[in-house]
Amino acid sequence: MTKHRRKLSSGACTLAALLTLAGCGGGAGSGQTAAPAGASTTPQSDKKSETPLEMQMTVQLFDQVPNMDNAYWKEFMKRTNTKLNIEWIPDGDYTTKLNLILASGNIPEILVVPDLKHPPLVNAVKNGAFWDLTPLLGDFSKYPNLKNFSAPGAWDNSKVLGKNYAIPKNRPQLSGGPKIRQDWLDKLGIAMPETLDDYRAALKKIVDADLDGTGKKSTLGLVSKASLLTGSAGGFGDAFGTSKPTFDKEGGLIYETLTPQYADLIAWLRDLYKDGILAKEFSVMKPTQAVELFESGKAASLVNESFRYDYTFMQSIKKVQPSAVVDSTPPLKGPAGYAVRYSTGVSGAFLISKKVPEEKVKRILDYFELTNSKDYYDFTTNGLEGIHYNKVNGDIVLTDQHKKDVGPTSPWQPITLFYDKFGKVTTPAAPKDYNEAKMKKLDAQGYFTKGTISPFSIINSSTWIATWPKFEQEWISMSVKAIVGQITLDEYKTYVAKLNDDPGLKKAFQEFAQDYKTTFGK
Repeated sequence: MTKHRRKLSSGACTLAALLTLAGCGGGAGSGQTAAPAGASTTPQSDKKSETPLEMQMTVQLFDQVPNMDNAYWKEFMKRTNTKLNIEWIPDGDYTTKLNLILASGNIPEILVVPDLKHPPLVNAVKNGAFWDLTPLLGDFSKYPNLKNFSAPGAWDNSKVLGKNYAIPKNRPQLSGGPKIRQDWLDKLGIAMPETLDDYRAALKKIVDADLDGTGKKSTLGLVSKASLLTGSAGGFGDAFGTSKPTFDKEGGLIYETLTPQYADLIAWLRDLYKDGILAKEFSVMKPTQAVELFESGKAASLVNESFRYDYTFMQSIKKVQPSAVVDSTPPLKGPAGYAVRYSTGVSGAFLISKKVPEEKVKRILDYFELTNSKDYYDFTTNGLEGIHYNKVNGDIVLTDQHKKDVGPTSPWQPITLFYDKFGKVTTPAAPKDYNEAKMKKLDAQGYFTKGTISPFSIINSSTWIATWPKFEQEWISMSVKAIVGQITLDEYKTYVAKLNDDPGLKKAFQEFAQDYKTTFGK
């Protein structure tokens, strides 16, 4: 892990069981940003004289199974000089399928793995099921695209047992911030919030106002597409310092949601609930319900959505409230940081079966090197000009055929995806000037400098994986009770202290501490 990376790698991680998020994770780039200096600008394979590289892959599916004989996929395979034999597995079934593959030993040539800490995968790596790519990659002099256009720290963060078995799948590190109705702020004379206190006060004024003139308080304050019991939901936990590694008296690294800082987050959410800001059904609200409430103009703020949806949500709300304006808040400052959460920039990875001959492994690496470029990023986002998109006044306008042939995420699955830090900021649905203004605004607000990365998204503990599920549902229940006032904060803290004394969890904290020291040198 580089020294630069160690400085960035702090924060708190998400609990998968608490989140219901879109698994695709990738950014829908607008195709309107310029390629960084040195990026590949030649999308054609330079080995056309070779027999097409036939590859067997098992990957995740987040939408409809694509027709690999359509115009897009034919062109993709022509450009890359490949023949792709892809087994598409629905995301909801992928872990089950992955476990069966690893248990059987019948591993495809290229296997996508969503979680590099998944215990069956680590065991398979230990047993020699996959190629150690470290010596083949070397100093990356043969793979400049993989080196220069992957997410920052991606090749460190994707190591398994300290080596590069995995080819990281790049995704934007910055996803989104809390969305808010700018038109309602303007109507009530409220400045755009800059701190958590400002945010709370603004939402309180909105929910107390009679915006629709019915004489009733009918507007919700805050709804969330993800559980607010995680630091990733709006990054709220990071504003309270859950990003700071916290050790117990034995030197164990306490999991983020069991720290004193996390209790401060619970206290803040408790105040929001008491003020009538937080939706009463927040703990059981489905992601689709949260979005529907916001799109129907019934909620003032929505968290845990990509910035690129500011525009599309605004267009939806305008259908019922024509004057609607949606924007994201600046990074909200809290008592110990900012409400900004970064991911590692690695969303799963490709592993190559040890059954694949070395010469073919090298060609597979060449394929990933070729496609990890701005040209392929734009191509997988937009498709073919004249078929999948047209240029109108300099803007890219997608066609109906784009939805049929390209779709929202399938083209990203068999490639690493060129790292675009604005990938979850811009959207092809918005005009070029809107996207450009959005990128400049987020840069100026410091969104790319004020966030944190969870160490728990990198480090691991086998004991935690085995032990925490025994307590998880009770912990969720107690957290909700504390927020809605069914128990006192002192009772909640006493409960957490009892958890932290559990022998199994204390052992897990020791393992976290050791992995943290090994990974970050601290």
